[in-house]
Amino acid sequence: MHIPLQAPTLDDLLAELPAGRFAEVLHQPLGVVPGDDGYLHWDRLIHLAPPSGLNHKEWWLRLKFSRVVDRRLIPLVDQTNTPFYFSLPDEILELLHQVDQQASGRIGMADSVMNPANRDRYVVTSLIEEAITSSQLEGASTTRRVAKEMLRTGREPRDRSEQMISNNFRAMQFVTANRDRDLSPEFIYEVHRLVTFGTLDDPEAAGRLQRPDEVRVRIWDADQVLHTPPPAEELPQRIEKLCDFANGSNDRSWVHPVIRSIVLHFWMGYDHYFEDGNGRTARAIFYWSLLRQGYWLAEFLTISTILRKAPVSYAQSFLYTETDENDLTYFLRFHLDVVMRALDELQKYLQRKIEEVQEVEVLVRGDSGLNHRQRTLLGDALRDPHARYTIEGHKQSHGVVYQTARADLLDLAARGLLEQRRDGRAFVFVPPTNLSARLRETG
Repeated sequence: MHIPLQAPTLDDLLAELPAGRFAEVLHQPLGVVPGDDGYLHWDRLIHLAPPSGLNHKEWWLRLKFSRVVDRRLIPLVDQTNTPFYFSLPDEILELLHQVDQQASGRIGMADSVMNPANRDRYVVTSLIEEAITSSQLEGASTTRRVAKEMLRTGREPRDRSEQMISNNFRAMQFVTANRDRDLSPEFIYEVHRLVTFGTLDDPEAAGRLQRPDEVRVRIWDADQVLHTPPPAEELPQRIEKLCDFANGSNDRSWVHPVIRSIVLHFWMGYDHYFEDGNGRTARAIFYWSLLRQGYWLAEFLTISTILRKAPVSYAQSFLYTETDENDLTYFLRFHLDVVMRALDELQKYLQRKIEEVQEVEVLVRGDSGLNHRQRTLLGDALRDPHARYTIEGHKQSHGVVYQTARADLLDLAARGLLEQRRDGRAFVFVPPTNLSARLRETG
């Protein structure tokens, strides 16, 4: 991975500027940069032609001044005790407004999709997807199909990759159920214990900070160090500050809730409190923060699916911040874009579910006697003729007791809409090859 060039600091730029040139630089228009994503880093700017009347360093000085006018400091400091900060350019404000609109208010969806039973099922589906992709970001190699089968049926993990995914699922369930709690070091330790259970070389390292007598974890790419976290002896104090910030305990000024959540994600990645599992823990705490602050739709989002498609950009957003005087705006800009893309994917997913439910409703006319869980299952079966359903999986997906799940599947088998087969000592249910025709007959 390419490590960005260290950006010239504001102090160095001012020291180099000839006397009398400062006012001229500030009055130069910045212009529009072709292909600019709204927040250029020095590493990119140096390869572009500067605006007329400016050299590259003067252009950078002009940009830096426009950014620091409204910068907001946060309690996070680097290893030289220099604070991190962020700015609020128009691109950030617009993205925050869009997230506010889509993730915190009421969203217009068909009752067939957002009734309580279906809503619970889609939450489970999202938690499963996030558990899988968050683990794959950290090296888990289990296929999505196998992982889904494991989580839905509740079978025990067979290897380390499956254990990572199972752990992530439980951690996501934990932060979702505990969204109303304040953040504390103990809360974070519990999340870390959940995500690392049975996967660490040293089981004693689960749920505790790295100690000063241990080799400090660092972030590597191939043979180069990308990031060296603060010394282990500073971690207890730093995690306390993290929790204070998460809870808004010592706020001197208002911080937008989404920015607060994203800063927590960065902060945990920067400090790297644990031997392993830092990324998964940070992403779980990011979800907790959004949910705690009223962004209820976060329950449905799978940001790791987006991050997995752009791992280099994900890492680059950390590095841009560290190589430009601790400017968090780069990370905010990237992460807000990820959230918006996850929201777009959610809208597409829910639209597909609406169409599936409508298709079943068209095929199953009249009083068929099928309940909403059975209709949803049949919608899935129409989309995936090779699907396999188990009583335990149906129970997990819909949050019902075993007897209810069993009755649903046996009823569908009795109607000829599923075929019941034996797999070892258990039964599985599969769609018949002519499911659509049978549904039409049912209707």
